Amino acid sequence: MKNTSNTYKEIMPLRALSSLFKMRFLKIIALLAIILFFLIPVLRLVLLSFQVDNQMSLQNYADILQDSKTWTVLMDTILIVIGSTIISVTLGVFLAWLVAYTDIRAKKWMQVFIILPFVIPSYISTLAWTQFLGANGLYGKMISILPFSLEPINLYSMGGIIFVLGFSHYPLVYLLSVSVLRKVPREVEQAARVSGASGWRTFAKVTLPLALPGIASGGFLAFLANLDNFGIPAFLGIPAQIDVLSTYIYQQVVGFGPSAFQRAATFSVLLGIMALLGTLLQWLLLKKSKRLETTVEDKKPRVYLGKYRKFVELLLWSFFLISSLVPFVSMMMTSLLSAYGLDFTWENISLKNYQFVLDTSPKAKRAIGNSIQLALITTAIGVVIGTAFAYYRVRKPNRWNQFSEIAISLPYALPGTVMALSMIFAWMEPIPGWNPGIYGSVIILFIAYFTRFLILQVRGSITAVLQVDASMEEAAMVSGSNGLSKWRRILIPLLLPSILSGAFLVFLTALTELTVSSLLWSSNAETIGVVIFSFEQAGYTTYSTAFSSLIIALILFGFISLFLFQYLWNRKVANVK
Repeated sequence: MKNTSNTYKEIMPLRALSSLFKMRFLKIIALLAIILFFLIPVLRLVLLSFQVDNQMSLQNYADILQDSKTWTVLMDTILIVIGSTIISVTLGVFLAWLVAYTDIRAKKWMQVFIILPFVIPSYISTLAWTQFLGANGLYGKMISILPFSLEPINLYSMGGIIFVLGFSHYPLVYLLSVSVLRKVPREVEQAARVSGASGWRTFAKVTLPLALPGIASGGFLAFLANLDNFGIPAFLGIPAQIDVLSTYIYQQVVGFGPSAFQRAATFSVLLGIMALLGTLLQWLLLKKSKRLETTVEDKKPRVYLGKYRKFVELLLWSFFLISSLVPFVSMMMTSLLSAYGLDFTWENISLKNYQFVLDTSPKAKRAIGNSIQLALITTAIGVVIGTAFAYYRVRKPNRWNQFSEIAISLPYALPGTVMALSMIFAWMEPIPGWNPGIYGSVIILFIAYFTRFLILQVRGSITAVLQVDASMEEAAMVSGSNGLSKWRRILIPLLLPSILSGAFLVFLTALTELTVSSLLWSSNAETIGVVIFSFEQAGYTTYSTAFSSLIIALILFGFISLFLFQYLWNRKVANVK
């Protein structure tokens, strides 16, 4: 018995030492992977912008900043981003205030229509708006019957780009503003009104300062989304010869000039600097803002519209109908025409455009297969790695986890064109003199998708883990459930609905991605976004609208399936309890 006890005492330290060694080994592997996939690509991009004839120099910046075209592109980028951000913030805050404060009805259905422009890929939204507002669209048909003449709205202009960008990204501002508005203490606003302040003065002096953190965060996300967006400026700006930094970088790369990559890298650094300046502005706003005194959302109305309620509701539903539904209906009508420009009559309706996309066109069929495969693999690996990281980030917070989260979020915070270029420079020749053949294949698309979208799964899984009390895990461990048993019996049933929400966002984003793919795709490695873009650029509008309509149907099917699964799963878990 004594010998057994001594042997046990000798074995336990060895096991603890072995476990400690494994943990340190895994941390080293994880650190190397983070450096390789998330940090080195960005570093190589920045270094390339300073290289001239294999020597470090500022010549690239000098040449670019002395070019008058550069300043035109920069000014157009600034005007478009600021203008579209103003639209996004104005619409988002106004709708958030109506939903959070007033007694309008059917708020849940309104939120569906508010979020719709964000869920639909921006380049598909652009196609929908161009078909609706074009001379042959529904808007053109409606103004043609008026007794006076009105010109069709030209979206192929700076104003058109600003308009579509602003309407595409206002849901970001809404989502972050509506919650923080509901958290503003009702008593503070009532005290201001009792003191004689008008409704507008109360909003400006009390509500707005307290809600500023959420509004600033939403505005910052809209700013980054407008700065990063490639699809809208490409669809509307390139035909009108209006360049912004994202499309100008794309044109530099596809131009294959003698210093195309160096110039593109330099422009990418400038684009990254603009994103950092936006981050700095957000930090300054948040630093000066007042903190909320409550974290409880008050969902009861604070403003009663009385006899004006029906009128306001009518205006809101008219807005949602025109902004979220009619453009897509117009696009689908175009997709059913046998030839672009014909009237929408029974004689001109045909399904041949859908047949071309689904059966005739090898490029379209290949793109569907590639995008689904990329999205599934990215999502599956992201769920495992992202959820595991999120769990340790929440349960064992430390500086290492904080650094890892910042590094993982960097590729998503950078504009997509910058990220795509960094992938090219990192994987074209990862080791000097050795080309593994990754660039120009579908593998580089997978690496780029995984690197860019992993943070979406991490954030979704962190939210899920925070909702599970640690005491439940402790109780499971006391009962003898450790390791895989704890995950299978306790954590997965509780975390699965929220994890799947994050996974669906990753899948949807990867499936319809265009910005990164526009620079990384190659022959036989096309994606859905690239093919729709190429159809539209070539003038095959009926094909691009048919392809886009199929993607919208797939997105709606995915949302319905996710909702039904979460509903049935929650009922199953509730019955087990």
